[in-house]
Formats: sequence, structure tokens, C-alpha cells
Amino acid sequence: MKIEISSRNYKVSDKLDKIIREKVEKLDRYFGDTANAKVVCSKIKDTYKLELTIKDKGLLFRSEVSSDNMYQNIDLALPKVERQIVKYSTKLKDKLRKGAPLKELLFNDDEFEFKPEECKVSKSKNFTINPLSVNEAIMELENSDHNFYVFINPENGKVNILYKRYEGDYGLLDPEY
Repeated sequence: MKIEISSRNYKVSDKLDKIIREKVEKLDRYFGDTANAKVVCSKIKDTYKLELTIKDKGLLFRSEVSSDNMYQNIDLALPKVERQIVKYSTKLKDKLRKGAPLKELLFNDDEFEFKPEECKVSKSKNFTINPLSVNEAIMELENSDHNFYVFINPENGKVNILYKRYEGDYGLLDPEY
């Protein structure tokens, strides 16, 4: 497994780098040589955040944790990702054949076929989209209990999506069509 460690507003010490690599390498038992693990360490005010993303052959496992200690974050993020991997492999074992090795179930592309009928929309909702400025959309988002808000941006006449980011600020999706 290839491990990439990067940082934002934070300096990863050699000791932390070594610990992260040792602990992430333990997940190597679930993956082949083509897996990529990306660890991003960042600091926002007094909070340390660690994002762990593992990609392999179209599969994605991700964990994001925050605390007041970066060393604690790695111990929180790894079990989350491992639970995702085990849950996924258990579902595959149930759907495919019993007793097959875990690596074969996870990464044999010939046996795994995406079936859209297995995915379903659990809730559907209709709503009116109003023309609002971005600042007005922020106020509407703050007054709702959602983490996103859909509106028509009068500046360009397009549907935009405003969302609340983990850092506490906002992101704006302005699709091109």
C-alpha cells in the first residue's frame, strides 16, 4: 500500500509520520499492492483534524476525525476505516460465495458487478427554488437544520448549492450546463 501524508496549517513531525505509517500499514492486510492511502493532517484554531482516505480498484474508504491531539486522531480514524472495510467485505461475502478469501472478494473485479436495483432512494422531497443572493442563501441555511441550501443565483441565473463545510465556513457549487 502506498501511503501519502500531507498537511495544511500543520507541521507533521518525523515521529508522527512514523506512527501514522506504522498504523496505516496494518490495514495493508485488506488490500493489494495497488491501494493508496492518503492522510491529511490540519489544524483549525485549537482543533487538530486528520483525514484518512484509502482507495483501491474503485473502492473508497474514508474517515475524518477532530480532537485536541493529532496522535489521538490516528487512533480514532483507523478503527472507523477498518469497520467500513469489514462491513463492506461482509456484505460482499453474503452476496457472493461463502468462504472465499477476503482479498479475493474485495478486489476481484470479474466477480463484482454494480447492480443499480440494489441502490434505492429512501426519501424524496419537492421544494421551491427561490432566487437569492449568496448572502441571503447563507442566512436561509443558518435558519434551517440542513447542511446545504439550493437556490437560484440571480447573478448568473443558475441553480447553485450552498453547503456548510467542516471548517465552519461555506462552499458554493456553481454547476456548468
